[in-house]
Amino acid sequence: MDYIDIGANLTHESFAHDLPAVLERARAASIDRIIVTGASRSGSVEAQQLAATYPGFLYATAGLHPHHAHDYDGDMDDLFRALLAHPEVVAVGETGLDYNRDFSPRDAQRFAFEQQLNIAIAVQKPLFLHSRDAHADFVAILDAVRDRLPPAVVHCFTGERDELVDLLDRGFFIGITGWICDERRGQHLRELAKLIPADRLMIETDAPYLLPRTLKPKPSHRRNEPAFLPHICEEIARDRGEDVAATARNATATARDFFRLP
Repeated sequence: MDYIDIGANLTHESFAHDLPAVLERARAASIDRIIVTGASRSGSVEAQQLAATYPGFLYATAGLHPHHAHDYDGDMDDLFRALLAHPEVVAVGETGLDYNRDFSPRDAQRFAFEQQLNIAIAVQKPLFLHSRDAHADFVAILDAVRDRLPPAVVHCFTGERDELVDLLDRGFFIGITGWICDERRGQHLRELAKLIPADRLMIETDAPYLLPRTLKPKPSHRRNEPAFLPHICEEIARDRGEDVAATARNATATARDFFRLP
């Protein structure tokens, strides 16, 4: 079975000392490709450079996470468009809204989100989206331009049933992480995972965050990494009542088509 991790923050400082070993463990775990998340100005540049260093294995996104939305300006707009001209940069984002922590003012979040949607419309590369405690505004902004949008995945979905239905009704794809393995916060996702059509489900680690709590033995460093993606797939398959091979095969095919990977 081959896997595609659609969201890993490999430019995070926790990987600086041993990234080659992390990638070797990923390959050994049958991770065929990894999409490196760009979530800031510098992070998007680093993600592109990292993907260029490992052609055919690593790819990247370019965008600004809502936590950093107050930084958005015209220069950043130009930078993202330039990065997206590279073939290894396969999606716009991570972009969206996060009203859970409000690290950026909400009006700044909405502005940065709208600007990045305009970029996606212009370049017609898929969207890598973030939404937390902001569903109404999130879908309203998307609805305003939905007829012009390229395909979009709501990554690391953690919402409720009505939110999932809203997203599926709009044709969006859904990314599931190890949050589903968290008995404190993610238990509801075990039921919701059954509702996602096989051709709209993708899996991801969001490494180094969200180490699956069901992973045994747990690594001493508590850092998540792409090699743990098969464990997440096993949990999702069990919840969906599917064979693990079928879940992996479908999620991999969906990710390959969505990101237009060769």
